Amino acid sequence: MIDWRHWHNEPYLTGGLILAGWLYAMLAGPLRGRLAPGAPYPRRRAALFYLALALFYLAVGSPLDQVGERFLLSAHMVQHMLIMYPVPFLMLLGTPAWMVDPVLSRPGLRAPLRVVLHPLFCAVVSAGVISAWHAPFLYEWTLQDKLVHVAEHLMFLAASILYWWPIASPSVAFPAPSYPVRMLYVFGVEVAMIPVSAYIVFAGYVIYPTYEFAPRLIAGFSPADDQLVAGVIMKVSGMAVSLTALGIFFFRWFASSGRGARA
Repeated sequence: MIDWRHWHNEPYLTGGLILAGWLYAMLAGPLRGRLAPGAPYPRRRAALFYLALALFYLAVGSPLDQVGERFLLSAHMVQHMLIMYPVPFLMLLGTPAWMVDPVLSRPGLRAPLRVVLHPLFCAVVSAGVISAWHAPFLYEWTLQDKLVHVAEHLMFLAASILYWWPIASPSVAFPAPSYPVRMLYVFGVEVAMIPVSAYIVFAGYVIYPTYEFAPRLIAGFSPADDQLVAGVIMKVSGMAVSLTALGIFFFRWFASSGRGARA
């Protein structure tokens, strides 16, 4: 039986995370004087960014990856939820505007970025990428080919950064839209994600052969049970994020409208 307690330390994983951390440290430290003269070191934001890197490593480098890849679809779904929700959200919260706007504000990039960072484009791409990779052929391909699996996770991360951009944009050049637009956006993406989670929950058969024939880590926990739990994890996680965002945006919209009315 494959040892599920394996931790990954491949150079492309650890090296990539070290590179990302080093680049952030350079921008926040020695290069800060050029990018934002007089700005203090962003301690809180740096802590959030490095927490995102740590969570990403826990998602793809800890035994969770081995369990999800070889044994349990539900564990694999937990891994994907970490990549989709807290990791990109913390990355955006941890990035000051002065780090991204010098690039985003370049004249040659403004026109295409107006399209790429538009809420409609972000919604279509994020929901489309996540849904497509859960198609049986593509999902099984990731379980059989490590490089494809890495590509899938990187696409999940990129698509999820797009998902979070209209919600928590760190940019002044391309800020998050108004609260009503953000509410419609969050609701729309949540509706768009219903088909893939419903497919996993209500398929009536084991969709992915790898998990149908995988060794059982938990006695009595069948592949069908595992698949049901995975689908529920996907839907409940998405709904929790969406409802939290909707609540925050509604009350902030209400508060801002109240101040405007009093003025």
